[in-house]
Amino acid sequence: MKVILLMAVTADGMIARDSMQLVDWTGKADKKYFVDITRQSGTMIMGSKTFDTIGKVLPGRKNIVMTRDKTRISNDENLIFTNHPPTQIVNDLEKQGVDFATLIGGSVVNTLFMKENLINEIHVTIVPKLFGNGLTLFNQSLDAQLELMDIGEIDKGHVLVKYKVTPSDV
Repeated sequence: MKVILLMAVTADGMIARDSMQLVDWTGKADKKYFVDITRQSGTMIMGSKTFDTIGKVLPGRKNIVMTRDKTRISNDENLIFTNHPPTQIVNDLEKQGVDFATLIGGSVVNTLFMKENLINEIHVTIVPKLFGNGLTLFNQSLDAQLELMDIGEIDKGHVLVKYKVTPSDV
C-alpha cells in the first residue's frame, strides 16, 4: 500500500506553532492540493490532536484517528478511532482493499510511520511564513534518504516539493 505524508511547513520548517493551532495559514493552493490528494486516496490517517484541530470528519474520505484514549468511539462509518500501531493500520487497510492512504500528521504520528518505513512519498508545501519555533514534521531524530520527484510553485511564493522515501539499509 502506498502512503503519502502530506504536510505544509513554514519556511523555517514548522508545521504549527503548537499542537492545537488551526491550519489556517497555508493558503488556498495548498488547501486545494490537500483536498485533491486526500480525495484521490480516499483514506486519511492522523493523530487525535490533528483531528481535534480539524474539528470534524472530512467528507468523502475515511478518517482514521490514532489515539490512546479508548473512550473515543464513533458511529460514523467514515471516522475510525484506533490505538493500533502503524503497521497494523496499514495491514488492516490493505485487507480492506485500500491501496493508497494519506498521512496528515501530526509530528508524533508522522514519526511513528517513518520509523516503521511505511511512508513511500512526502509531499510538502513550503509556505512563505516564519513561526520561529513550534512543531516540526517529525518529533524524533531520524536518518532517512529522500529522492526528489517534483518541485513547483503552486501559488505566489508557495512551493510544493514531492519526495520519494528511499528504503533504508538499517
